[in-house]
Amino acid sequence: MNTIMLRSALGIAGLAFGAGVVAGPQAFDTTTASTPTATPSTSAAATTTAAAVPAEKPDMDTLIPHGTQGEQSRIDLGGEQTGNVKAIIEATKKAEMDERAAVVAIATSLQESKLENLGHLGARNDHDSQGLFQQRPSSGWGTVEQITDPEYSTTAFLKGLKQVEGWQELPLTEAAQKVQVSAFPFHYAQWETQAADLVAEHWTS
Repeated sequence: MNTIMLRSALGIAGLAFGAGVVAGPQAFDTTTASTPTATPSTSAAATTTAAAVPAEKPDMDTLIPHGTQGEQSRIDLGGEQTGNVKAIIEATKKAEMDERAAVVAIATSLQESKLENLGHLGARNDHDSQGLFQQRPSSGWGTVEQITDPEYSTTAFLKGLKQVEGWQELPLTEAAQKVQVSAFPFHYAQWETQAADLVAEHWTS
């Protein structure tokens, strides 16, 4: 009887041991499966680090590819004028045009309005010209409300610039003049350096 009981006990013990061996790797797998939890956070940290790297500012060879013409002018800008610079740059990006187009647009606005979104100036007004680019409703640029909206007026200017064949190869003042048809066609050139500096400063901001 004792022998039979002993054998039964050993048999049960053997089954228990065997079950333990089978269960062992499963328990180990569960443990090892949970260990790579640190990997996603490492990857996330790498992504965060990469995202924190600032975009490079455009270089002057891109902004002024043909050199400047004549003596350069410069004015101090207030908050509203700086806001208009940023609006011109944003509209240029939306139009899928490059940094050079933004330089041409900003230089043009510097000449036309000193980057001020001008309304009608009464007796001092040039015909019906208004806004950043002094566009005229009577010439088909849009309504007063439209041409005094920085995004609209910039987009309208850039649309005209796109229609100038080879504008990228032209000196700034020639490209601007073909859009604006000004009585003073060479006056845009004097603002090229300041316009380029402004694009360099704000293009990636």
